[in-house]
Amino acid sequence: MRKLVYYVAVSLDGYIAGPAGEFDFYPLDAEMVAWINGECPDFVPSQVRPHAGIAVDEPSKRFDTVLMGRGTYEPALSENVTSPYAHMRQYVISNTLGAIDDPQVEVVASDPVELVRRLKAEAGGDIWLCGGGKLAGALLDEIDEMILKSYPVVAGGGISAFSGAFNPTLFTPTERREFGNGAQVTWFSRA
Repeated sequence: MRKLVYYVAVSLDGYIAGPAGEFDFYPLDAEMVAWINGECPDFVPSQVRPHAGIAVDEPSKRFDTVLMGRGTYEPALSENVTSPYAHMRQYVISNTLGAIDDPQVEVVASDPVELVRRLKAEAGGDIWLCGGGKLAGALLDEIDEMILKSYPVVAGGGISAFSGAFNPTLFTPTERREFGNGAQVTWFSRA
């Protein structure tokens, strides 16, 4: 069965973005960018791939589907990029977005839990939950694994990695990698 994997950047105080969706406050360095591009090319947006030395048509290594909330999708849309991950099936979960004029992107206004359960039952690679916090909160019981890029920065406010009902859920760390900029990538599996 396919897994739902939440891969996201997070500040020390648990925010994935600032109050207006900012995400440019994370301290990146060349070592970490090279690692992400080499080890996790599935997560590199289509329009960035040529600049990262990744072929636009390079097949995905692990993931073939991405789920995004409206707030996660809108930065690409504001740049007239309707298909930010053209190398994957793309679903945008939103009750307010309306149709997108791009056959590679499906807007889903129905229950995201039903969608994830249907996708998990299909054959294929794993499913990347790209964000945001409301969608992650709604899908918490369906998340099988998390890959958190923790940056040594306090945001002080913004969009939480998870928002929704109080629902303590245990995960077990399985691997961790540290970078020269103080960031860590930690893999967690559902306990």
